[in-house]
Amino acid sequence: METQQGTALNRGWKFATIAVLLSGGLAACSYDGPSPQPVPSEIGTPTGTARAAGADVGIRSALGPVVSDSFGNADFYTTLAGDTTEMVAHSFRLSDAKLAEFNDLDHEGTLATGIRLRLIPAPGPIIGAKGTAVVDAKGIPISYVVAPNDTIGGITYRFGLTDEQLAEANKVAITYEKGGVYFLLAGKHLRLQKNPVDSRSGTGASVNNSFGKTIFYTTVDGDSLDSLGYIFRCSTAQLLQYNPSLATDRHIPAGTRVRLIPGELKIDGARGSFTADAAGIPLTYTTAPGDTEIQVALRFGVTDLRSANRPLTGGAGAWYDLAPSLDEFAPGQTISLDLNKPINK
Repeated sequence: METQQGTALNRGWKFATIAVLLSGGLAACSYDGPSPQPVPSEIGTPTGTARAAGADVGIRSALGPVVSDSFGNADFYTTLAGDTTEMVAHSFRLSDAKLAEFNDLDHEGTLATGIRLRLIPAPGPIIGAKGTAVVDAKGIPISYVVAPNDTIGGITYRFGLTDEQLAEANKVAITYEKGGVYFLLAGKHLRLQKNPVDSRSGTGASVNNSFGKTIFYTTVDGDSLDSLGYIFRCSTAQLLQYNPSLATDRHIPAGTRVRLIPGELKIDGARGSFTADAAGIPLTYTTAPGDTEIQVALRFGVTDLRSANRPLTGGAGAWYDLAPSLDEFAPGQTISLDLNKPINK
């Protein structure tokens, strides 16, 4: 017989898995925090971080031209007179061995002027990232086709990205990537860079629910479908579906109130009715046949549905009833969507 603890763990695993599978579909957008602003592709000197790295070890920083990606990661460096392998490696937080490996260098010491050095692994396959990549005219990797047995670590290492940057480029929350379900499907096309966005974007007013999730955002000059997607981890298709007034071929006027959750849009597994407060934040939900906990949570941007339906005392779980499968709600129940206004029984 399955223990109560085992049942809870299994249910939690199902929740995580379903959330991953739905992250690219009708799930609500997910906000991971402020997006870094794009950095110009070519700058005259390395980043402040790289400069500090050289100073830490008493080595002069490499001051030649750098080609950076859309996140500001340095991918290429062009040497100046007097540059050495040690100087360049320390300036970009690489070991001398890695710099030599990435560039097929057969010596250490002074480098000739005008050499274009790679600061990320070569474009070919490596262990954990054996798929094919597309690079732009400057050599920056812009897209990648996942191969069997790839790993997140392999992909991010090969292209000089962090996990969070990979997630942002694909407009999803890194928290959805549990067990390689979303990013690591063989044959999946991943974006490795962001499109340029206006530096003013993302400064509009947000309306959050009691879980801290942004439900509505009011646009400012400079906002676009891309900028909203990167900030709130929401695909263009999702934004258009949640906001019929938006279109890919039209500018978003400042002052537009953009919905970031399905909300009034009924989705599979969450087809019941709901109430909302004056700001439009969902408060309660009445379950319909076939509804599931994870889909209801995704439809309304709720991160902890059970806590919103916790008992007033004791350590028991949520009061609401699930069908014998443990996946579906019993229909006709009114449950809370507000952490600050729990419903109890």
